[in-house]
Amino acid sequence: MTKTLVIIESPGKKAKLESILGADYIVRASFGHIRDLPEREIGVKAPDFRPTYVVSDDRAKITVKRLKEDARSVDRVLLATDPDREGEAIAWHIADELKLKNPERSAFTEITPKAVQKAVHAPRFLDMNLVHAQEARRVLDRLVGYQVSPALSDKTGQKLTAGRVQSPAVRLVVEREREIRAFVPTTHFGAALIFHAPTTWRAMWVPELTEGQEYQLDEALAQSAADVKQVRVLAFEDGTSKSAPPAPFTTSTLQQAAQVKFKFKPKKTMELAQKLYEQGVITYMRTDSPNLSEDAFALIAEYAKENGLPVREERRQWKAKGNAQEAHEAIRPAYIANTDGGETEDEKALYRLIWSRAVASQLAEATYATRTAQLESIEAIASGGAARYQARGRTLVDKGWKTLYDEPEEDTTDSDDEDADNPVPTLAVGDVLDVGAGGLITKTTKAPKRYTLATLVKALESHGIGRPATYAAILENISQREYISEDKKGFLLASPVAETIIDNLAGTFGFIELDYTRDLEQDLDEIAEGRKTYRTVVAAAADQLHGEIGKLGPGNVHPCPDCGQPMRQRKGAHGLFWGCTAYPECRATRPDDGGKPGEKVERPAAQAAATQPCPSCGKPLRRIKKSKKDDPKKKGYDFWGCTGFPDCKSTFQPAKDGTPMTTGG
Repeated sequence: MTKTLVIIESPGKKAKLESILGADYIVRASFGHIRDLPEREIGVKAPDFRPTYVVSDDRAKITVKRLKEDARSVDRVLLATDPDREGEAIAWHIADELKLKNPERSAFTEITPKAVQKAVHAPRFLDMNLVHAQEARRVLDRLVGYQVSPALSDKTGQKLTAGRVQSPAVRLVVEREREIRAFVPTTHFGAALIFHAPTTWRAMWVPELTEGQEYQLDEALAQSAADVKQVRVLAFEDGTSKSAPPAPFTTSTLQQAAQVKFKFKPKKTMELAQKLYEQGVITYMRTDSPNLSEDAFALIAEYAKENGLPVREERRQWKAKGNAQEAHEAIRPAYIANTDGGETEDEKALYRLIWSRAVASQLAEATYATRTAQLESIEAIASGGAARYQARGRTLVDKGWKTLYDEPEEDTTDSDDEDADNPVPTLAVGDVLDVGAGGLITKTTKAPKRYTLATLVKALESHGIGRPATYAAILENISQREYISEDKKGFLLASPVAETIIDNLAGTFGFIELDYTRDLEQDLDEIAEGRKTYRTVVAAAADQLHGEIGKLGPGNVHPCPDCGQPMRQRKGAHGLFWGCTAYPECRATRPDDGGKPGEKVERPAAQAAATQPCPSCGKPLRRIKKSKKDDPKKKGYDFWGCTGFPDCKSTFQPAKDGTPMTTGG
């Protein structure tokens, strides 16, 4: 009997796959990547830029050893890592490390018996174009991180990091913050007329703006438009409008929607989605495609008809973004008939969101009855002519897809649907209407909103920065480094350190420019498609980076006031401070003042020591202190010692104020 070893990435789906495949299959997990570039060296060099790989860590070494043993005990090895570039690269690393000849690759986007059995019985070869595309991304990230970060730290004196994708993400937040600071509000005016027959409804003044004028700034003119007593109906129209549903979730839109509805951070959303995928209840959660397969549409149509939902006759499709990788369909339930899925409450909530969005995407449009009236004042206003007004109303008459899914698409509390609660009555052209009341509207323009995690994800995708599958890791990275932070309302703030990074990168490095980042992603896609080579793309990017590092400028922008050597920002027990790089020969320190060395602060004890020479030899005293927290295995200590040590071994205990007790007591 033939025995097959199936190697997957995550152990979370092991039990599910074993139940599907049966006793003839052994399922083992690689626990993600088993190899990577070395930690303490760049691991890649010109001219061919071939990376040097090492088995990642001790756990990976154990995993590799076990996989080799398992591979020797079976007749066939099947590489069933995740169905994306990362999964393809992991499969190649496993095949290379296990010395597999003609390795078989099998991939499935859902863990259902039908999908798994089909994939297992129709394996393919490894796609080396996908492997090289992932390899190029990893090497480019390494080149930027390992070459730019040290140069940036040297120039600024602070320990800073740059990243091929993380830095453009930080730039978006920094530039939004600066837009807000530079924003100058504009006060402008409008007018509304209120009518009370047969019900209360309103019409809004439509001011005549000159070319280039964005707002009406004349308060007196607006007030006169609000003071009219009668208007004449110029036009009236009834109509209908339709609203199509949003597309099923991609990786990016799932992160955005879960942030808006549940306040889940992207990292948590992806962890929950991974669990749902491993449980076999949703399809693979890393995808750029907004479209469902014909099979999925057929299942949705069947469910909708059985449950009285207004399904479309044809599958609805959406145009993917320009750089989307549409290797597999959008995120959807594996079984449409299952309205519930997941084990924990959070998993269940996310599953329901995925289910309702996928099913709603193939239902009929929502239909609205619309009504529009154009009005004109009988009397002239301050401008000398008649004022024009518009009244618009909209009523939902057929919910269509909104029966299942009616969630806000944006992370905002603002309402822009002013037509929804305006019951404009039936009017006839030429009717003269009495105005019940008029009101001046005073508005002030608002600064751009700060990003939230959801809107930053949307911005990253719209600018083509990175890939949606990496967004959670990017945001987690720049948050942990404290380049960005969230306020109490969830808006993102840029730190002074983030501004320092962007100020030093912008204008010098290509990777910080949004167009460059998008174009490089296109190059990586072309490697995956076999239209460009790994070496061509990596060599070109490396050459450009090499030239740019030379333009970064000199370091030592903060010379030591005592010896002139560069000062560097350090992190101590009480926060950031600046210390001389010539330590221990030079012990000069300065407090941190907004990312630069501040003025020297003399502490009382230090001042006292300077005026109290050693009673034995006359040399200065120095306080020597170590907390037990610094080394729990040793006792802490705190005393004053003579700087003439070892010639003078005098020591003194500190007094309550910290000064040395040189006179007893």
